[in-house]
Amino acid sequence: MTVDAAELRRRTTELLAAHPPATTDRLDFLRARFDAGLAWVHYPQGLGGLGAPRSLQVVVDAELEAAGAPDNDPRRIGIGLGMAAPTILKYGTEEQKQRYLRPLWTGEEVWCQLFSEPGAGSDLAALGTRAVREGENWVVNGQKVWTSSAHLARWAILIARTDPAVPKHAGITYFLCDMTDPGVEVRPLRQITGEAEFNEVFLTDVRIPDSRRLGEIGDGWRVAQTTLNNERVAIGGMRLPREGGMIAPAARTWRERPELRTHDLHQRLLKLWVESEVARLTAERLRQQLVAGQPGPEGAGMKLAFARLNQEISGLEVELRGEEGLLYDDWTMRRPELVDFTGRDAGYRYLRSKGNSIEGGTSEVLLNIVAERVLGLPAEPRTDKDVAWKDLAR
Repeated sequence: MTVDAAELRRRTTELLAAHPPATTDRLDFLRARFDAGLAWVHYPQGLGGLGAPRSLQVVVDAELEAAGAPDNDPRRIGIGLGMAAPTILKYGTEEQKQRYLRPLWTGEEVWCQLFSEPGAGSDLAALGTRAVREGENWVVNGQKVWTSSAHLARWAILIARTDPAVPKHAGITYFLCDMTDPGVEVRPLRQITGEAEFNEVFLTDVRIPDSRRLGEIGDGWRVAQTTLNNERVAIGGMRLPREGGMIAPAARTWRERPELRTHDLHQRLLKLWVESEVARLTAERLRQQLVAGQPGPEGAGMKLAFARLNQEISGLEVELRGEEGLLYDDWTMRRPELVDFTGRDAGYRYLRSKGNSIEGGTSEVLLNIVAERVLGLPAEPRTDKDVAWKDLAR
């Protein structure tokens, strides 16, 4: 049957009556919500959804928020929600979907992304982590880097080279890796902020059953494009209220501290406020386009705008605060569960935003994607496209 807004409200009312948020354990409520098809309504029945239009998710969310129902803390499990889940949904077997999607959505199992390597960041297809078939298992050896949440994760989405004798894009396979398996070692990477939210991950003779392969052997690059396109939308296209995100603390400081104002800073703040609002509305339009299908390369443009605006706004805020902007709240080495841009001080925002033009695809690579796949401009010459990976200069 067709699921409309009225039907979703009815189902949400039934969920709240059967599992009152005030007296129901948080995890029990989230599991019940998933089983009722109200987790992500556009997913198929039995997988947390009802096959409803994606645009109707806001109906459920509004009803549950008004009732004081708990959410699944999406900032903590963003990699699972924004990257792993849509990839598993598109390429996973029925057994994989049933096994992974529910605990992923409820937050019982945190996910991380094992893609980038020390020698394969911007040129991800040049990755060298090897996976060798031994019977019904794959033995994986290599190193990954810049892995957010690896210190918290139970599972990882992993791409590895399974055939070095073909061109680099063709010899990659996609796996689901258990981060608790023998041979998986996670080491912290301390950042300019003082924290270690990123990690490097060493894989030594890690055995992954073939049942945890996602997609066909050698088709990992195509599978990874689904992950990467969703990642860029998740980073650059997040839903924000008006004057939300990085512009919020800068505008608040301007209003509350008139003694800091200058004409030049006023003009720059107005320009960035307008650009932030344009980016917010563009992201809303992009999310509406997602209702009709999978995200495309347009998400690269949103990720570009996100990185540039964050860096320019945080720089303006530090300058606005003058000497106060040079202060820093806490340089303690810690391994946080999430990135909190607006809950920390101006110095943290300024330093942390430097990574926005690297994570989720460097701005240089994303500019190429926009040029070639959105604008249709001629591709840059690539001499390594038809050369076997084993023959590439490294």
